Amino acid sequence: MSKLGNLGARLYRGEVGYDFVGKRKIWYGISILITITAIVGLAVRGLNMGIEFEGGAVFNTPKTSVSVSQAEEAAEKASGHDAIVQKLGDDKLRIQIAGVDIKKSDQIKSSLAEDLDVKAGDIDADLVGPSWGDQIANKAWQGLAIFMVLVVIYLAIAFEWRMALAALIALIHDITITVGVYALVGFEVTPGTVIGLLTILGYSLYDTVVVFDSLKEQSKDITKQTKYTYSELANRSINGTLVRSINTTVVALLPVAGLLFIGGGALGAGMLNDISLSLFVGLAAGAYSSIFIATPLVADFKEREPQMKALKKRVLAKRAAAAAKGESAEAPESYADEEPEDDAVPGDAAPAVVGPRSQPASRNRGRGRPSGKRR
Repeated sequence: MSKLGNLGARLYRGEVGYDFVGKRKIWYGISILITITAIVGLAVRGLNMGIEFEGGAVFNTPKTSVSVSQAEEAAEKASGHDAIVQKLGDDKLRIQIAGVDIKKSDQIKSSLAEDLDVKAGDIDADLVGPSWGDQIANKAWQGLAIFMVLVVIYLAIAFEWRMALAALIALIHDITITVGVYALVGFEVTPGTVIGLLTILGYSLYDTVVVFDSLKEQSKDITKQTKYTYSELANRSINGTLVRSINTTVVALLPVAGLLFIGGGALGAGMLNDISLSLFVGLAAGAYSSIFIATPLVADFKEREPQMKALKKRVLAKRAAAAAKGESAEAPESYADEEPEDDAVPGDAAPAVVGPRSQPASRNRGRGRPSGKRR
């Protein structure tokens, strides 16, 4: 077995682990700092909305020897607006001009043909009205709202409302960070960006549900034992699924990184940046939030319940008594072999024990004697 696989098995069995939940205030502070930075970047710089949202025109030129900077200068001169120029294959150019009046498209097209030394008829022009962009934006917000509501309802039914609330906070955390990065980097926001955002929400939710499912299984009948608090079981759930989360995140990030850094950066295919940046940032933020935000929040919510408070007192009292007797006061590896408490539900079967087990003295009393009174 590989070292990573061996580590994953030891984490799953609880032989080793890191106290994620115990250090949750550190993770909360880091997340708040990143979120504030994202919000400030969004407020100061704003989003670079594409023509699909603001309206404008896209001109695709045939093969030309004009450079990107020269074409950008010619487009801004012809339209009077900022232009984005991208070089495509075979020395073709894609010129985007946002906020352009559709009536001026023919005039801009003629001016570009003259400056770029191509025929006006060879330039393809696609015009987008601002009303269409508003419809796309409204549909995106509606889809996001419906997705959030369905997520909360599903998690509340499958798990409980505290987990649903924690998952919702984690999703908002991921969206805020991703949108803030877009504002800071200045990448153009297109329908591809919206698709990327919706994709990362599903991935982030999947990673969170994996941890929640493990926590739900381990915390079943938690009040019938006195070896673990709820926070400790939450921490065991994170450690038990940690290697799986790392593996799935790395495998998902590798192709996205190829699109972003090789396709969008080295090869200059700028259209790939729209979706690849949102996927890259969102996948990383989703993995982070499922480990450092969602599960610690659930532990915080649950520890406020009277039952969990009482359980924590019993656990700490038992450890203190064990420490006073010179026994180990640390949390044991498993509570599967613990006898039920006095308030346990009658009829619960005791766990099986491997090997011979001595009988209580009371059961042996009187065996081997003849029946009847002693004379």
